[in-house]
Formats: sequence, C-alpha cells, structure tokens
Amino acid sequence: MTPAPADGRRAPLTSTDYLKQVLTARVYDVAIESDLTPARALGRRLHNKVLLKREDQQPVFSFKLRGAYNKMAHLTPEQLASGVICASAGNHAQGVALGAHKLGTRAVIVMPVTTPQVKVDAVRALGGEVVLSGDSYSDAYEHAVGLQAEQGLTFIHPFDDPLVIAGQGTIAMEILRQHQGPLHAVFVAIGGGGLISGVAAYIKAVRPEIKVIGVQMDDSDAMARSVAAGRRVTLADVGLFADGTAVKLVGEETFRIASELVDEFITVDTDAVCAAIKDVFVDTRSIVEPSGAMAVAALKQYVATHKTRGETYAAILCGANMNFDRLRFVAERAEVGEEREALFAVTVPEERGSFRRFCETIGQLPGGPRNVTEFNYRISDAAQTGRAHVFVGLTTAARGESPRIAAAFERAGFAALDLTHDDLAKEHVRYMIGGRSPLAHDERLLRFVFPERPGALMKFLNLMQPSWNISLFHYRHQGADYGQILVGLQVPAADDAAFQRFLHELGYPWVEETANPAYRLFLQG
Repeated sequence: MTPAPADGRRAPLTSTDYLKQVLTARVYDVAIESDLTPARALGRRLHNKVLLKREDQQPVFSFKLRGAYNKMAHLTPEQLASGVICASAGNHAQGVALGAHKLGTRAVIVMPVTTPQVKVDAVRALGGEVVLSGDSYSDAYEHAVGLQAEQGLTFIHPFDDPLVIAGQGTIAMEILRQHQGPLHAVFVAIGGGGLISGVAAYIKAVRPEIKVIGVQMDDSDAMARSVAAGRRVTLADVGLFADGTAVKLVGEETFRIASELVDEFITVDTDAVCAAIKDVFVDTRSIVEPSGAMAVAALKQYVATHKTRGETYAAILCGANMNFDRLRFVAERAEVGEEREALFAVTVPEERGSFRRFCETIGQLPGGPRNVTEFNYRISDAAQTGRAHVFVGLTTAARGESPRIAAAFERAGFAALDLTHDDLAKEHVRYMIGGRSPLAHDERLLRFVFPERPGALMKFLNLMQPSWNISLFHYRHQGADYGQILVGLQVPAADDAAFQRFLHELGYPWVEETANPAYRLFLQG
C-alpha cells in the first residue's frame, strides 16, 4: 500500500501501484476478455496494421462495467447491504446496474429527465432503480449526492476513482497479452478520463515505449485543454454527438495521470467520427456509437499527419450503445467525413438546355467519371435573376479534391461554392432546397426509380421533348442498385399522349404524385 503523508492525505498512486491494482482487479465476474480484431480493410487502406479492441462485445456493450464492478467488488459487506448510487445517462448506468445485480445489492441510478427511454428501459431491465431528475448530467449528479447522504448509499463515480481506473486498465492488460509483437500506439477516447488513465498507467508500467494517444471531440476537449493549461479547465458547453464523452470537467485523479502519462492528444470532428463508424462496420459488421469510433477516427488522422507505413496501432472501441434513429445522420455524414463525397452550390442559367449542359460538365470533370450522390433543384424566378441554384453532391477519389472540382465548374461557366466542410449546408440547407415557384405552371410531379448506372440520367434527358422543362429535381444516393428520383416536369395538357409515350419508352418505374396533398401544400405554385 502507498503510505499516507504526515498531513493525513493519501499520497497519489504511482504507476507501480496502479499496475498492482490492474493485475488484481475484479472484473471478470461480469466482463469478458473482448477480442482484439484486425481491421484488415482499414489497415490495407492506411498501409499499417490496425487492431480493434472490441469493448462493444461486453454484456452492456461498453467497457464501463469493468471499472464500476471493480469498485463495487471492493466495498465492505455493510456498504453492499446499504446499496450504491450513481449519476449517469448512459453506459456507466448500465455497468453499475449489472454489477449491483451480480453482487446482490441495491442500485439507484439518477438520470436526467431528457434521457432516451431506451436507456432508461435498459437500466431497469438490469435491476436498477431509475430516478429521473434535472435536465443535464450536472443536475442528476447533484440530486444523486443528496440521495447518497439521505439513504446512506455508496457513490460509484464514473471515472475519478482509483478502483474504477484500475478496472478500466484491464483493457490494456488484455491488449498486451493478446498482441505481444510490436505495437506503436494505442488510441483511447476520453470523456472524464477514467479509461485513458487506466490504459496509460498499465502500458507505461509494462511497455513504456508504446505511445498512448488520447482522443476527444473538437467540441468536448476538456482533458486536452486542461493538460495544455496545467490545470483542470471547465468547458462552458460540450457537443452531444458523442454523448459518451461529453464531459465539461475531467476528474482530479484522471487529470493527474493523463498529464503525466499520455503522449499526445488528438481532436476529431463529427464527420471524421461518422466515417470511422462506417470503417468499423466494413471490417466487423458491427455498429459502434460515436464515442466508440473516436479512437479509429484519430488513428486515421494520425497516419495522415505522420505519413506512417508498416506500423501497428490499436484502437479501443469503447462502446456500441447507438440509438437506431441516429444511423441516418451517420450515413449522410460518413462519406463527407472520409472525403469520398464533395458538396457544392452551383449557379446555372435559368434557361432551357442548361440542365443538360450542367450534366455534361459533370461527366467531363477532372479525375475521371464521377457519380452524382445528390441533386436538389427547384425552378426560380428567371424574370428577377435569370439564375438557378443547384445543390449537388459528387463522389471523390481522394482528400482535397473539392477545390479542383469547384474550379472546373467555374471554367465551364457555372459559378460554384464548395460546401464540403460547411456544417450548415450539410445539416440543414440540403433539405430545404425547393418551395413554391410561380414559374412552375403545367407541372407534373413524378417519382422515378432510376438504375444506378452511368447514362441513366442522360437517357431521361435525351428522350424528353425539347419543349418540356424540368422544374424540380431531387436525388440522394442511398447505396442501392436503384435510386429514388423526384422530378417536376412542365408538360402542357395538350402533350399528354406524347408524355405517356415518353414514360413507356423510358422504361423506368414511376408513380405520379401531382395530386399528392403534401406536394400541393409545400411545392405547388
């Protein structure tokens, strides 16, 4: 044991102390030794060996039960008889509930009232007594402290406790046992700092040559800022996309350990994390939560920055409690995050034939043929401006291509604004292209199923009569063999027979939506 100093305060634990605590941690009553899986596809792309530590395989789909159970397993019989309490809106709550069930003790879990019902139900299913209080984690924490004092419960901290830290450190112990060859760096997501503290303490005690790299979201980087400032820094606000690491103030003990032992900090953004979620899925067919993919996003960024080849890296997939309704957002942003898609606002003349010329320009862009991933257009008032604004997405083959594509549009006579890194455009504007137009007379609205192959759109354009006009066009690639297209066509009633022949000759499945009430309410002039 580490001796207490003369003033009665306990001296900080050393790396040796933590090594002993990790080696003797009690986690395997509830946790499994998760796999260390090679990410072969990602490794080939990065020209380095990539290993994924699969904490998404744990019974609660997160590493959090390791530290929570280790803490509770060291409580006295009297403390267990009284019960435990924690404040959490996610993975720690489930870890405490499962651990308490295993130990036969009462667990009170204080969660914000804003917690999704799926997480509340998950905690209750594990035997936890859920108390909803406050709008934020801080509010829930204050209420939990009050209940602890009232009911004589033991508080189980999510990160700032040596026993919790040691429990998380068993992940590093497993990594070094599972891979005994060269290992150049381990990438670890940081919220309050419990995971990286345990991992760093063990690795630096056993194999100090391995880099430990901490990863934070660029809008939730309390640890990186604190280490840079030499003191704990409280963030005014944190981003909630990676809610598992959205912590405004890191722990005292975790700050001390991270300051001493972490080699480097990397911040990543939302797009990079979405791309990393896709990378993990490609190699494992598993979907991790945003916090669980942060380490992979940082690993990719590290390789791109340092131009490494032939090295070996490990990334800890720390959780997989992903809400299903977030998958649409992740899929939308993953292509941009990997820069496999570029987004543009292009100005085209509001005149017949300009749409065809624009499509031909896309086919002649530098870098070879490019697929259109999204296209949004609505006819505008040519009498006022004579111009229309098109939102278009295009596939890219490498990072940094979007400026060259924008320049190519300009050379072809189409003013172009590169929106690839514009959050407003990616999150909102892309869905707001359209509206009513006084020019959309004789408009027929149709949904088509286009085959996803080169020439499908040009066949459509070539079969149209020159006197007809496209007044609306919406398309978004969904990764299938066929694409769903919404088209507004200005076709006079006298051309109905010719229009029916056009549809028959085209041969694409279609449904007319001209009488659709939503169209009439929001789009019809």
